[in-house]
Amino acid sequence: MAVVLGNDWDELLAPEFEKDYYQNLRRFLIEEYRKFTVYPDMYEIFAALKRTSYEEAKVILLGQDPYHGPGQAHGLAFSVKKGIPQPPSLQNIFKELARDLGLPIPGHGCLESWADQGVLLLNTTLTVRRGEAGSHQRKGWEQFTDAVLTHLNAKETPLVFLLWGRHAQSKEALITNDKHLVLKTVHPSPLSAHRGFFGCGHFSKANAFLQRSGQVPVDWQVEV
Repeated sequence: MAVVLGNDWDELLAPEFEKDYYQNLRRFLIEEYRKFTVYPDMYEIFAALKRTSYEEAKVILLGQDPYHGPGQAHGLAFSVKKGIPQPPSLQNIFKELARDLGLPIPGHGCLESWADQGVLLLNTTLTVRRGEAGSHQRKGWEQFTDAVLTHLNAKETPLVFLLWGRHAQSKEALITNDKHLVLKTVHPSPLSAHRGFFGCGHFSKANAFLQRSGQVPVDWQVEV
């Protein structure tokens, strides 16, 4: 069954879905979803690409793999649905947002409003087995998301890439277009946030760059 994203990603990524690596990945996922609990729900695997089209993307926020706890992952990196407690990394993102832009801490962790403004919340691996972080790495997702990033790198419109942590920064080599802005710091995890994430100012820096390039800045305020 063909993957339908419902926007301009369909044409751009159609060749990827035909490649051997993706067909192997698809067979692997069919077995994983049959035998185990896998996140996100299979209908939400491509939520980030469905929600933020290629044409509208202006900030790319790279995550690693989805949250692996019950009810957390819904296809958008770092985001959880309303009613789900905010994971520690997301709490730290909101703390830096409050410090950087003076915005109040939201009462939920759903980042759909960011995605709808052109913030592509892309995990580099799009699925994970329950309770097993990294369990779907090196199965083909990395090649797929490399293709996504290569297309974004080719855009004429200047983009902002937010690379938090070593895993996200391993993708920096794909961003060769000097029109784009790459902002790097440590991961917002409690294990590393105090080593440079707090105080990085990436939200205000991203908006300043978008304004300088004639684009509408992101309203980072998540409904409280």
